Amino acid sequence: MSLGTAEKQKLIDTHQVHPTDTGSVEIQVAMLSKRISKLSDHLQGNIHDFSSRQGLLKMIGKRKRLLSYIKDKNVQKYQELVKKIGIRG
Repeated sequence: MSLGTAEKQKLIDTHQVHPTDTGSVEIQVAMLSKRISKLSDHLQGNIHDFSSRQGLLKMIGKRKRLLSYIKDKNVQKYQELVKKIGIRG
């Protein structure tokens, strides 16, 4: 499940660190979280879609590694991001 251009731009605008920021860790985590939620909804109705399930698990692992990186660098920023995105941290 991919994100449309409008959805990506909205996520970038809400999670930017500075005006020209398009790929910071915060934005990557936000985009992964959105893709994970879309794919989870898809898998609720398509329980035998095993290749998508594998992709979902890979995305969850990548998001976990990125969140770990943020937590190591700045715990306050990590807590704000987790609260803003609405995931368990």
